[in-house]
Parts: sequence; structure tokens; C-alpha cells
Amino acid sequence: MRGTFQALSILIIALVIGIDIILTPLSIIGMFVIIILCGIGFSSMSMALASLFRTRERMMGVGQAITMPLFFASSAIYPVSIMPGWLQVIAVANPLSYVVDVLRSLLVIGDLSGLGLDVLILLASAAVLLFLASLGFRRMLV
Repeated sequence: MRGTFQALSILIIALVIGIDIILTPLSIIGMFVIIILCGIGFSSMSMALASLFRTRERMMGVGQAITMPLFFASSAIYPVSIMPGWLQVIAVANPLSYVVDVLRSLLVIGDLSGLGLDVLILLASAAVLLFLASLGFRRMLV
């Protein structure tokens, strides 16, 4: 829910300041689907980590130590093509790069040719993280 409200707020601010955004029913629905999918992935990652660290303080520290590098190693700030080779490998393996690519395709570029692969990778990463969170949660209950 938080992610959808944040996305809606950013979308409204972008419109108010005059940023040219593609607003079609497909792009808006797609944006919310991708944000929900991203939320599932990151909340699952948090649950999996919480099952390992067991205290809020450790979890918060480790969560930030993982989230911030994921953001900087994604295609959100720089195109993957101009990154150093070692960082390109990380960016390609980073699910956040695919979130950025899908949202950029839907709302800015309008080229939906790579949408299927990006969504498939996001679905797979969310499924793996959800599975790991389920294992961790089951372990906490036992």
C-alpha cells in the first residue's frame, strides 16, 4: 500500500511540474502492477532477513546495507551500458534494474518490446524471495 501511495504522489508531482509522462490505462495499470510486484519482492526479502537476524536493530541495519547498494547498482541513476564491467554484472542480476526498466518503458519511453522479459524476471525474483521468506517464517515458528 505504501508503494502505491508513493507512486501516486510522485506521479501527481510529475504532472504538476510538467514532466511529459505517457498516461494510458495500460501504463497506469502496469505501473501499479509492477509496484505491487516490487513490494512483494522487497517485503519477502525483508521477511527472509528478519527470520535470520531476529532483532529489529540488526534487521534495520542489514536491510539498509542491502537496499541502498541495490538502488545504486540498478539502472535508476545511470544506464547499465556506461557502468564499469563488474557493476554491469551486478546491475543485470539486480531485480530493481528491471523495475526501473519496466516503469521507464511504460511511463516515459513507450517502447514495450522488452516488457515481457522484464516482467518475467520480476515474477521469478519475487517468487524466489517469497519462497525464501516462507522458509524463514516456518523456521521461526518451529
